[in-house]
Amino acid sequence: MRGEEFIDLKYKPKDDLICLFRVEPASRVSLKEAAANVALESSTGTWTNVKRTKTADKIRARVFEMKKNGMLKIAYPSALFEAGNVPQILSSIAGNIMGMNVVKNIRLEDVSFPKSILKGFKGPKFGIEGIRKMLKVKNRPLVGTIIKPKLGLNWKEHAKSAYESWIGGCDATKDDENLSSQKFNKFEDRLSRTLENANQAEEETGEKKGYLVNVTAETKEMMKRAQLVEDMGGKYVMIDIITAGWAALQTLREADFKMAIHAHRAMHAAFTRSKEQGVSMMVVADFARLIGVDQLHIGTGIGKLEGSIEEVEELSEEIENKNVKSTKLRLAQKWGKIKSTLSVSSGGLHPGHVPFLIKHLGNDLIIQMGGGLHGHPKGSKSGAMAARQAVDAVMENIDLKEYAKDHEELRLAIKKWGYFDKSLRYRKY
Repeated sequence: MRGEEFIDLKYKPKDDLICLFRVEPASRVSLKEAAANVALESSTGTWTNVKRTKTADKIRARVFEMKKNGMLKIAYPSALFEAGNVPQILSSIAGNIMGMNVVKNIRLEDVSFPKSILKGFKGPKFGIEGIRKMLKVKNRPLVGTIIKPKLGLNWKEHAKSAYESWIGGCDATKDDENLSSQKFNKFEDRLSRTLENANQAEEETGEKKGYLVNVTAETKEMMKRAQLVEDMGGKYVMIDIITAGWAALQTLREADFKMAIHAHRAMHAAFTRSKEQGVSMMVVADFARLIGVDQLHIGTGIGKLEGSIEEVEELSEEIENKNVKSTKLRLAQKWGKIKSTLSVSSGGLHPGHVPFLIKHLGNDLIIQMGGGLHGHPKGSKSGAMAARQAVDAVMENIDLKEYAKDHEELRLAIKKWGYFDKSLRYRKY
C-alpha cells in the first residue's frame, strides 16, 4: 500500500491541527489506502515515490484514528502551515484531496486548532460582550431585520425602511447579501442616508441602533467602502465571507477598524449541504471565528433554509463557547484568548418562531427577520414591533397568544403566520 508511513494509530497529537474527515473509498480501494492517500496528499506526500527529506518525514500528517464507518482523524503538525494564513491552511486540508480518485466521497467535518496556530490570529474584535455593550442590550436576544425586497429599493426607500424598523424596535438592520452598489441604490448614498436615519432613530427611541452595511466587493473597493463607513460613524460592516474569500476577510479584520464585522455565509451550501462530500458549515464557522468575525449566520432549524436544529445548536456552541466539547461530528476546541462570535439566526423567520429559537439557541442570539417583518399586514414598523413584542413575551415567560391580547402588532403577525406556544407546539392563531 502506498503511504503506510502516513498512518500511525499510536500517535498522540501535541502541537497539531486536527481534522475530522468522513471518507468513502472508491471501488476496490480499502479504507486504509484511502486514508493514507488523504494524509499524504494534504501534507508532504505525492502519488509516487520521490526522494524525501528528514524535514518532510518529520512534519508529515498522520492518520491517528480510523473507524469502520469511514470517520478519520488526521493530525497535521503546525510546522506545515504559515502563521496567520487561512488560504494556505485550507489549500492543504481541503484542497486536492477533495478531488482524488481513490475516494468516492470525502467531507471535512471539523477542525481543531492548537495554541500555536491560534496565536497567529486576532479573532473577533468585540465578541458577544462587546456587541451587547455597543448596542446597550444586556440580557435579551437582539432583534434584527434584512431590508426587503432585497433588491429594487432606491437608497431613500431603503433608508426609510431601516428607520421604520428601528423605531419599531429593531436593534439592527442590514443590507441583503446581494445588495452592494447597483445603479438604483448606490453604496455612498444609501450609507449616508441610512446612518442619518439610525441617528434619528436613536434620538427618538433612546436605544442604540446598528446598520450592517454590505461592503462586499473587490478587495481594494471593499476597504475603501469600509473606511467610508468608519469615517461616517458606522458601527458595523457586513461581508459575504465565502464569495469575498478568506483572504479578503483577513484583510478586513487585520485593518483593525473600530467597527464590528457581520459575516454572511452566502454560497456556503454549494459545498456544505452534501453530507458525503465537501466541507461542513462547522469548518466555515471555525475559520470565521479564528479570523475574527463578530457575528455569523448559522441558520434557524425552522425557517426556509436547510439544516436541523441540532446542527444549528452545535454551530452556536462552536462559535460562542470558550471551550467546546467533542461530539460525533465535532472536535474539542479550547479557544483561549479568541473571543466569542455572536450567532445570527436568519432565513424565513417571523415573530411566531421566537419561542422556538430562544429555547434552542438561548439569549445570546440575533433573531433576524426579513419578509416575516416587512410582510406584516401593517408594514415594517408594525412588523418590528411584533418581533420585539415576541422577544419580550418569551423573556417574561408569557405565551405569545396571551401576550398578543394586549399587543395588536404581535396578534396580527401570529394570525398571519402562526406561532410556537410555550410547549413548543406550532399553532395557528
